[in-house]
Amino acid sequence: MTLTTVAVKNIGRNMFRTILTMLGVVVAMMAFLLLRTVISSWLMGVELAAKDRVATRHKVTFIMTLPKRYVDDVAAVPGVKEVAHFNWFGAKLAGKEDVFFGNMATDPESFLRVYDEIVVPEDQKKNWLANRQGALVGSALAKQVGLKVGDKITMKGTIFPGDWPMTVEGIYTTTRKSIDQSTLWFHYKYLNESPVLTPPMKNQVGWIVAKIKNANDAASITQKIDAMFDTRDVQTLSMSEGAMNASFMSMFATMLKAIDLVSFVILIIMMLILGNTIAMGTRERTHEYGVLRAIGFMPKHLAFFVLGEATVIGLVGGIFGVAFAYFMVNNGMGAAIEENSGGMFLYFRMKESDAVMGLFIATGIAALAAAVPAYRASKLNVIDALRRVA
Repeated sequence: MTLTTVAVKNIGRNMFRTILTMLGVVVAMMAFLLLRTVISSWLMGVELAAKDRVATRHKVTFIMTLPKRYVDDVAAVPGVKEVAHFNWFGAKLAGKEDVFFGNMATDPESFLRVYDEIVVPEDQKKNWLANRQGALVGSALAKQVGLKVGDKITMKGTIFPGDWPMTVEGIYTTTRKSIDQSTLWFHYKYLNESPVLTPPMKNQVGWIVAKIKNANDAASITQKIDAMFDTRDVQTLSMSEGAMNASFMSMFATMLKAIDLVSFVILIIMMLILGNTIAMGTRERTHEYGVLRAIGFMPKHLAFFVLGEATVIGLVGGIFGVAFAYFMVNNGMGAAIEENSGGMFLYFRMKESDAVMGLFIATGIAALAAAVPAYRASKLNVIDALRRVA
């Protein structure tokens, strides 16, 4: 019999309470890890961004447009290989208005050259290029809303009013996670030549993406692009694709901070639950601890019993909490969120590092929660403790 085995055996003294406490730890760790996964997955677009692409937008704000002639100017910058341009359309799919997904106007040929990770069957690609009212749909979006090649759809305009009939000419997949599979792309000419657009809105693009020859030249190329437009009526702000994704994510910074705060509040609640449980157990064993002190056990031994019991509860609860959360996210929930989040989450998976961190946090918080009860146990007066019956 060792001090460690005594501490472990103490867990079974009130099994019902111990099980409830462990369940509390399990639920708390699952909630904590899920929230951390939301934050890390939300920011994954920055990590997964292509290193050989740079983006150019209006210097003031993302929602202001650039003259389309800027596309050719960017293409002429030394080091730029291919250029594509985009306009956020922001329409809703008729009959599926509650489903959010990105839909953008672009030049199909240059788009597929710049985003070479997009894979489209050759016959579908040919049909999309030929049909000005054709749409290219991501496989995740097609699955979510039930679309197939050849379907006739109507996009209900919001930024650009009216009904916009289209034909699904292709469904794409990707070879990398640098772009989502939940977006609808259609011809810029279809948008630009529509009578809905008045002259000030015609021949305008939302942003420009350039594929560069050498990823190491990204910083110098962005500087050259912005310097070229410094004396124009409309100035630009150029950045790497990762920085562009980060600037978009910054619009949700307040929400991410709130989620981050809630995740740590959960840890505090878990610590309070554990602390209360350990304190109750310590009070119930006051007489027993008095006997142990009387027969020669040192104060540090009593503190070890309390800390050991709490650490085991935290460790076991943490193991189950991490295991359940990891399995739930990486073997079910993650894929469903990726397919149904409208491209908000390119990759929703729990990192192994987060799982390990969660296990250490559960154990550490359990030990921290037991610090005060352990200290009080070590300071018990032997005579007073022996007098206490219950």
